[in-house]
Amino acid sequence: MDQAAQKEFKGSCRKTSVAVLGAGMAGIAAAQSLTNISVTDFVIVDVNPHIGGRVKHANFGTDSNGYPYTVELGASWVQGLGSTNGPENPIWLLAQKYNLTTTYSNLSSVITYDHNGENDYTNLFNEYDNAYSLLERDTDLMMSQGHQDRAFRVGLSLAGWKPKKSMLHQASEFWKFDWEYSHSPDQTSQTFAVVVSSRRNYNRSFHRFSNANNYVSDSRGYNTIIRDEAFTFLNMDDNRLLLNTNVTDIDYSARDFVTITTKDRGCITASYAICTFSLGVLQNGAVNFVPPFPRWKQEGIEGMQMGTFTKIFLQFPPDKQFWDPNTQFFLYADPVERGRYPVWQSLSLPGVLNKSGILVVMIVGPQSYQAESQPDEVTQAQIMAILKSMFGDHIPDPIDFMYPRWSREPWAYGSYSNWPPGMSVETHQNLRANLGRLYFAGEATSAEYFAFLQGAFYEGKYVGQKLGQCIMSNGSECEDEAHYDTVYGCTKELESLITKNGWGIADL
Repeated sequence: MDQAAQKEFKGSCRKTSVAVLGAGMAGIAAAQSLTNISVTDFVIVDVNPHIGGRVKHANFGTDSNGYPYTVELGASWVQGLGSTNGPENPIWLLAQKYNLTTTYSNLSSVITYDHNGENDYTNLFNEYDNAYSLLERDTDLMMSQGHQDRAFRVGLSLAGWKPKKSMLHQASEFWKFDWEYSHSPDQTSQTFAVVVSSRRNYNRSFHRFSNANNYVSDSRGYNTIIRDEAFTFLNMDDNRLLLNTNVTDIDYSARDFVTITTKDRGCITASYAICTFSLGVLQNGAVNFVPPFPRWKQEGIEGMQMGTFTKIFLQFPPDKQFWDPNTQFFLYADPVERGRYPVWQSLSLPGVLNKSGILVVMIVGPQSYQAESQPDEVTQAQIMAILKSMFGDHIPDPIDFMYPRWSREPWAYGSYSNWPPGMSVETHQNLRANLGRLYFAGEATSAEYFAFLQGAFYEGKYVGQKLGQCIMSNGSECEDEAHYDTVYGCTKELESLITKNGWGIADL
């Protein structure tokens, strides 16, 4: 546990210029930006005993000497590194700064299976990629001409990708899409799935980061880059860091301050507050806001999706490893259910957790909700049945088994956000917009990097700079974020017909 984690905030109201709510990447980036502008009168509040939020690790299994391995429960990859003559991902810069141990994830190192064992259907990956290339060009045209957004599924279908042909197609699609977005193409915006892709940039002002993804296997945990960066401007015993502190109420009704109440009845009054809580927390009413959010704000919150990505860890006797020791990934196509324990990753590789005997299987969406609501032994039995169909009945039982339950975690209620079909930029901006002196930041508020750690970084940095400049200017440079009381979704042609004919909803 961090030394600063020992500090709990209790007692009567404490006054501060800025209350940063959440000590994840967005919160720490916001506080760092405030510090850089010489605003040091702030507090950082988090319910957890650690810095990092959903970037969280745990001990799992043991090595030959009886020492535990470190595995990542949340974010596991630095996704997108840097490009030639282009920018570098700020997360990658932090990883290099703090010598984070990472290994390149080779997505071509994959063996495919179905319920009868190994079955090579990797040719379907190329078929999907060809359709994606057509969809990507189609999306550029849609965006340049202001066309209406649609489900990613529509774009794939128009490009000739028809996954209902077989469960092998379904598994291939999961490997190419669901695994990253935590939702299926039916549930995801075509426009913004391309926007957030590492191959494209929303405003086209520069090339994206590279497509390379590096897996984090550092014994200190991925969150060391957030923790160590925080302590470049905090002291180890800094009384501005209030961990183990559960925020229950946020009252933003006053004109000149925000009042934050904690579970232990502690109180903070801040001139400004930056809420970096996950989208899942906002959607599930885990914190009471006074007054309740206006309709436009609630529509922005509910309009975005919160996905769940579950990683289930199994350690097998290292001397009885039954999977290919040189392959990074394995893909399983279930004969009945799409997305049933499909993507497997070996951590028992050089540069990762070498010879550890650890496998991790990854699920999302409905399968995550099911697994996270049932006992470990039920999930383990389901998984072992699939592994035996893939590798044979001779495989040993695991010697350790563990997985997090993100969808049931009251300070998270999910893993990361996703942009649904038809959600407008204006509706998303309403999610992002401030309410008086209460501001919002996090991966979900990023239009370009939602779902990614760099999205949380950029959004926290932006709001921290904005409020820092506001405070240092004594109010002369304070501006609200734009919001839209009403978001119109119909075309100009339909608007003119409605006006001309006096139509109502019943007529349409």
